[in-house]
Amino acid sequence: MSPRSPWQRMLLIVLATVLALVGVGSAGYYFAMRPVTLKIAVGPQAGDDYKLIQALAQVFAREHNTVRLRPVVTDGPAASALALKSGTVDLAVIRGDLPVPKVAQSVAVLHKNVAVLWAPASAAPKGKRKAGKNAGIAGITDLAGKRVGVIGRTEANAGLLNVILQQYGVDPAKVQVLSLLVTDVAEAVRTGKVDALLAAGPLNSKIIGEAVTATAHTGREPVFLSIESSEALAANHPSYEAATIPAGVFGGAPARPDSEVKTVSFSHYIVAREGASDTTIATLTEQLFTARQIVMGEVPLAAKIETPDTDKDAVIPVQPGAAAYVDGEEKTFLDRYSDLIWFSLMGLSLMGSAGAWFASFLRKDERNNTVSQRERLLDMLATARRCNSAEELDAMQTEADAILRDTLNAYENGAIDSAALTAFSIALEQFHNAVADRKLLLVEVSPLPPVRGARPQAV
Repeated sequence: MSPRSPWQRMLLIVLATVLALVGVGSAGYYFAMRPVTLKIAVGPQAGDDYKLIQALAQVFAREHNTVRLRPVVTDGPAASALALKSGTVDLAVIRGDLPVPKVAQSVAVLHKNVAVLWAPASAAPKGKRKAGKNAGIAGITDLAGKRVGVIGRTEANAGLLNVILQQYGVDPAKVQVLSLLVTDVAEAVRTGKVDALLAAGPLNSKIIGEAVTATAHTGREPVFLSIESSEALAANHPSYEAATIPAGVFGGAPARPDSEVKTVSFSHYIVAREGASDTTIATLTEQLFTARQIVMGEVPLAAKIETPDTDKDAVIPVQPGAAAYVDGEEKTFLDRYSDLIWFSLMGLSLMGSAGAWFASFLRKDERNNTVSQRERLLDMLATARRCNSAEELDAMQTEADAILRDTLNAYENGAIDSAALTAFSIALEQFHNAVADRKLLLVEVSPLPPVRGARPQAV
C-alpha cells in the first residue's frame, strides 16, 4: 500500500463528513422553511366567514406564504368549536358569545357582529304616504307575548335574543321565536307572521341590509329598537360589548335608522388549539394582517380583521405567538434557532476533534514505521564506521536513500513534525559522513594492485 493512502483516506473521511453536514444543513433548512398547512374549521359554507377564510387561504397559497390554510366546512361556529375541542383541526372560527373550548386561544378578531332589532311600523292608512310607528312595540319590554323572527338558521342568534330579553326582565318563554331566511322576511312581514325581527352580523352585512330593505318594501318602514341597557348587559355578560348602529348605515329614504341606535356586539374569533407552535401562529398572524389589504377588494369583511385582546383578563386567552406579534416581541431568526446553531457548532467542534484523533490514529503505523527507520539509520551509522567493504557501504547508502524518501513522505502526510524531521536529518548527515570517512580510510589502507607485465627484480 502506498504511504500516502492513510492521508488519502483521511481526506475522503473529511470530505464525506463535510458533505454529510451540508446534507443535514440542507435538510434542516428545507424542513424549517417548508410551508405549514393548518386546518381551520369554519361554517356554514354559504356564510361570510367561510368566504373570508377561503379568500385568505387562496392569497396565502398564491403568495407562497410559509403558513397555509385548509378550510374544513362545518355547520357553524358551534360545530367549529367542537372540531377544535376534538383535535381534528388546528384552528377554528368561533363566536365569542357561545361556549368557548378550554383549549382555544385567540389569534385574531375576524370581525365584530352587532345585534339589530326592528319592528315593522304599522300599516299606513289609505291615502297616507307614511306609515305610523308600531304602537304595539316601542321598546324591548314590549316584545313580551310577541313573535320575533330570528334571521339565520343558527340557534346562537336565538340565544342572543334571550340574553337581551333577560336584561330587560322579559321571560324568553313568553316570546315566540321563528327562524327565518332572509328570503322569507318580506312574506313574514306582509302576512303578519312576525311582529319584530332580529339579525346579527357586521354592520355592512349583506344579509342584514337585505332584510331591512325587504321589510321596507312591504310598505312598513322598519322601526329600530334601541338596547339602552347595552353597557349593563356587557357588564353582566363579558362576551358582549356595548355598541352603536350609526344613523343611515342601511341606506334608504328616509335614512335607516334615522338616528343612532344603541345595541350590543360580539366577536367572531380565529382561535388556535392550545399547544400550537408559537412561531407558526406568529407567522400566521402577520400574514393575516398583510393579506387583509389584498382580500378587501374581493371580500370587504376583511377590513374588519383586528388584533386580539392581549390582556390577561381577556374573554379568550391570547395565543402567545399572536401576542408576540401584536406586542412587537416576535423572535428573530437567531432567537428561534440560537440553541440549534449553538449545538450545531458544538457538534462540529466535537466532530473536528474526533476527525483529528481518527486521522492521528490512521497515521500511527506511519509514525511507528518512521521511528523504526530512524533506528535502522542509527544502526547503519554504527555499522558503517567499522565496515571493511565498499560494496556493503554502497548498499547501506542505497537503503538510506529509501529511508529518506519514506521519511519525507511521512512529513508531507503529517505523520511526523518538523522536530522529528530535524532529528532524522542529523542522523542522516552523520551516516553520510561516516560512510564517506570509511570509504576514504579503505582506499588509504588497501594495497596497490601489481603492474601487469612487470618482472620481479633480482636481489
